[in-house]
Formats: sequence, C-alpha cells, structure tokens
Amino acid sequence: MSRHAAKDLPPDAFEERDEAEDLPPADDAPEIDFDFEEGAVKAGTEIIRRFWTTLPTSPGVYRMFDAKGDVLYVGKAKNLKARVGSYARGQAHSNRIARMISQTAAMEFVTTATETEALLLEANLIKQLKPRFNVLMRDDKSFPYILVTADTEAPQIVKHRGARRRKGNYYGPFASVWAVNRTVNALQRAFLLRTCSDSYYENRTRPCLLWQIKRCSGPCTGEIALDDYRGLAENAKSFLSGKSNAVKDRMREEMQAASENLEFERAARFRDRIAALSAIQGTQGVNTQGVEEADVFALDEQAGQFCIEVFFFRNFQNWGNRAYFPKADRTMSADEVLASFISQFYDDKPAPRIVLVSHPIEDAELVAAALSSRVEHRVEIHQPQRGERRNLVEYAQRNAKEALARRLADTASQGKLLVALGQSVGLTAAPRRVEVYDNSHIMGTNAVGGMIVAGPTGFMKTHYRTFNIKSEELTPGDDYGMMREVLQRRFKRLVKEAPRTAKEAAAAASEGGVPEPVPEADSDVFPAWPDLVLIDGGKGQLEAARSALQDIGVSDVPLVGIAKGRDRDAGRETFFVPGRPPFKLPPRDPTLYFVQRLRDEAHRFAIGSHRAKRKREMIRNPLDEIAGIGPSRKRALLHHFGTVKAIQRAAYEDLAKIPGVNAATARAVYDFFHTNA
Repeated sequence: MSRHAAKDLPPDAFEERDEAEDLPPADDAPEIDFDFEEGAVKAGTEIIRRFWTTLPTSPGVYRMFDAKGDVLYVGKAKNLKARVGSYARGQAHSNRIARMISQTAAMEFVTTATETEALLLEANLIKQLKPRFNVLMRDDKSFPYILVTADTEAPQIVKHRGARRRKGNYYGPFASVWAVNRTVNALQRAFLLRTCSDSYYENRTRPCLLWQIKRCSGPCTGEIALDDYRGLAENAKSFLSGKSNAVKDRMREEMQAASENLEFERAARFRDRIAALSAIQGTQGVNTQGVEEADVFALDEQAGQFCIEVFFFRNFQNWGNRAYFPKADRTMSADEVLASFISQFYDDKPAPRIVLVSHPIEDAELVAAALSSRVEHRVEIHQPQRGERRNLVEYAQRNAKEALARRLADTASQGKLLVALGQSVGLTAAPRRVEVYDNSHIMGTNAVGGMIVAGPTGFMKTHYRTFNIKSEELTPGDDYGMMREVLQRRFKRLVKEAPRTAKEAAAAASEGGVPEPVPEADSDVFPAWPDLVLIDGGKGQLEAARSALQDIGVSDVPLVGIAKGRDRDAGRETFFVPGRPPFKLPPRDPTLYFVQRLRDEAHRFAIGSHRAKRKREMIRNPLDEIAGIGPSRKRALLHHFGTVKAIQRAAYEDLAKIPGVNAATARAVYDFFHTNA
C-alpha cells in the first residue's frame, strides 16, 4: 500500500494533463451551488487535485479521510487517476459528493492487478471501516448452515456458523436458526443420524435416549453397522443436495418390501421417515420448478430509506429469507445501493450460481467475475423480465415493500414513545439513545451487570454490553456496589473513547485513548453517549449510580430509577428522578408499557448473561488453566485417559507417551496437578 501525501505544488503543475484524464484547472471550474460553504468544497477539491498528480492509471482502491483521520469513503477504480480526477473537476456533483469533497483532508491508495481484485478489496474495507458516505450493511451476522461431518467414522449432522474449518459437506445458507433446527430435527427422524459431540460419542457404553425414541440409529454402541450408518448419511446428503424425490422413492420401495415380508414394524419406521421428509418439503413456502440454486435480491425505497429482501433457494426449495435495511444517503439511486450491498453481502460467504436482482446492477459482469473468483463455479447476475424467475423477484420485492412499511411504522411509533418518555422524566428533547442497566447474580456468585440500548429504531442489540463484576472488595450480594462498579467502568471508557469536552479529551489523551468524534444532535450517526439512563432499582440504586458518575466527573447525564411495585406487580412502578419527588405513571399509559418493555429486556439480558457465565463455570475444565494446553492437546489427553481424575493420577512418563503431547507439555500437566494437590 502506498500513502500519497499532499505536496506544495507550483501553480502550473496541474496544467500537465494526462491523456487518460483531461482535468480543467481549478480557476476555470464552474461554480457549484450547495447548502454549505463553497470555500470548503474548493479546499477539498484542491487537496484531491494535489493527490491526483502522482496517481497511476492502474486499477485500485482509494480512501478519503477527514481532518480527524476518520474514513469518509472507500471506492474502487479501473483507472485510479481518472476516477479520483472526477472529484477534482469542479463540475456539478450531487450534494452527497460535494459534502464528501468538502470534508476530505487526505487520501490513501492501494493499487491492484485487476479491477476484480479492487472490487473485492473495496467490499472488504467497507465492511471493516464503515465509512460515512458508503452504503453500509447494518446486519452482517453470519448465516447458519447444516454440516454433515466427514472427519469421524460415524458422520454427525449439526448446525454450523462461521468459518468452514471442519471437513464435511455444508448445506445452506438458511435464513434463520429456527429453520436450521427444524430441518435438522426432521432429518434426525428421517435418517437417524447422530447429533452428539465426538467426545460424547466416543465414551458411550449404552445407547442414549435418542436411540430409544428412534431419533438416532445408535452407531456409538454398535446398534447399527458402520457401513449401514454411512449409507444413511449418504442418503441425507443426497436429500440435501436436491435428490429428495429419489431418496423418498427408495424409502417407499423398502417400505413396500418390508410390508410384503410382513415386517410391519420396519415398514412403519420407513413410513415415519417418509413423513419427516415430506414435512421438510411442505414447510419450505414458495418453492421453484426451474431454479435449483439462486439468491434473490429485491430492493424497495420509501421515505428516503431502503429495504433489501434476500431469498435463498437451494435444491429447488426455499430455505428462507431475511430483510436488510442498509444505511445509504437519500440521494443515492436504487441501482447504486443494490450494487454496493451485493458486493458486501458476499464478502464472507459463497455466492450461488445465479443471483437474481430487481434493479439493473452497474458493472454486473465485473461483480459476477469477482464473485466467481471466490467459488468453484461461474456466477451469473441477472435481472429477469419474464417467467418464473421474474415471479420470484416480484415476490421478493413485495416482501421488501411490506417489511419497509412495517419498519417505518415501528420507527414512527418508537419515536412517539421516546418523545413521551422524555417529557415524563423532564427532558427538554426526545432521547435518541436510552441505556438501561440491571444486575444478576445468585447470592453474589457469578455476578454480571447488563446494559441494553434503545433508540429510534428499537432495541440496538449491537450496542448491548455485559460487565463481569470484578471487584474483590464487594460484599457478596451488594447490589449498590455492583451498580456503582458497572456505571464507573462504562462511563470511564466512554470518556476515554468519545470525549465531549476539551477537559475530557485531555484526560483521554493522557491515558492513551483514541477519541472518536461525537455526532451532532441532528446527525444520522447513532450517538455514543446516552441521553437518558434508566436504572432497574429504587432510590438506593439511583444514588449509587449518581455517585459513580460524580466520581468520574460526569454530571449532565439524566438518571432515572424504576422501582417495582408492591409484590413486584407490573404497572405499579415508581419513578425516581433527582430533584423531583417520586411519581407514578397512569396504569394504562403507553409510556409506562414502553418503560416496562425496556426494563424487562434489561432483566432478560442480564439473566441470560448470568446463566451463560454460571454454565461456563460449571463445565470449566482444570486443563484449561494449564499454559500450553489447547483444544487439540486437551482432546488427546481426555481421549487417552478418559477423565480429568485419571490425568491427575497419571505419572509423568505416561503423560509423555501420548501422541501430540511433548515432554514440556507433559511436565506442565504433571506439575500443575501435583504442585496444586
């Protein structure tokens, strides 16, 4: 990567034109009429012109930075000199481009061998850096797949997310975990494949409950021959690969043969397995006759907001859909938004053979070539005009329109509730960011603090945080002390990362912090600082929170305590606001219901975090505490000795004989158990 710095150039330096880019001089540029200072646009243009002079004509990716070093925009180009020069022409740009130019203080460039490589790099950088002026995917959660493993003697069928490191066959994506769980359960009944972990499988001495209820064929204890079990696994893979009718026909033949041989119990089992497969196919929704494998992208725009509905079709079956609401400037066209979204969407997942779209994609062939380079087949991007493919796109577009309408309605009602909440607690404006805090523990053990966040679009789950209570000075069960620790840790970090005043910025710099810019009140960026903090508790909890913020020097964040009613009845909550007497809201007030939803979500999140921590503590293995013992060596030790107690009793010589465990590791394991005995 080469970073080009602006230089002091003579006035005529820019007059040396390149054949690939015929730029007029700055003085001859026509005037641009924008709703912000024209001088800022000219200053940004001049900075870009200075970078332009040293650029090559090769493909690459460019980044534009503001004065604070934040990335404004990431773009790709077939010809870097020509593309960057288009910003410096001084000709009439859109409002969005002019704002971007006016804020540009520096640029960075990466040259690539091909335009396809530049497109892939652009999508990767956009997802990482989240530039302000790019189209941004707001939900990049990975999709679930079904995995039939191939690294054990008895293949396992499991739900899978993330990188494909394990050997086996992957089928998907599915739009939701619910769809995967439903399909895996049906496949268990149909093919009797195991879902247990390898360690559980290897240590069974008698069949488990799943074998008894006919959900597993019991390969762990030899209830079925391994060759026959592998045949079941092959049938499952054939079904998931689209050969469902052939698999069902074979089962019908075996059912008929069993019936003719008077093996009625065996015939009944085949009948139930066929019914399970039919249940999978019957719940797929809209299926296709002529489209075996495709993803369908349909975009709808209303009130300056976009919704992209994605449908997944595999093996002639609909495997679900998901709605996305990308962040994009209102001035961008639907074609631009959809093209940018698709490039980012497939940044971390394989593309199918066919991608159907509702709008024409600029450089569709280039995008298709980039997607094809990541998979072992050719990818086609197509906007169908007639036939079944067109019907699928129209179906997806109708869903996109309905999803966006629901979101706009929910956002409007959420905005009204935030206005009412602000008025109820005495705020001068509606809060844009509301944080709610709650603690969870059992007699002081595994104590966890939870923070949930709500905004104009509902619960902002990517902003949720958990706090493991670390202080050893707290008395077990001291709720006030826990709340004080959570608030101090939260706002100390906030002051460090997003200072609002010169004093806070100086304090952050002294501690080595990297301050982030705090968005203006009218900005579209979700604020880092809360406009309102709700504490699940009464006067004591509120006072603990107030003193925690005072110790940090934060005194302008509104705090409200919410005490549950008598017998913890919902609807009788008492509100505590500093400087005001306690008050209650009318029983049927929508604001009260809204507060209850916020409090219940905070309680749910804190309880869930506590249970997860408690579960981890319960299953914690002493081997995890030994330096140098990773998953592979732990698996080798347990596979050889069976239990941790057996490892603890083992001699050093026995430990050193285990494949994969060297002498140093064996000594570390031996010393750990005998030193701490």
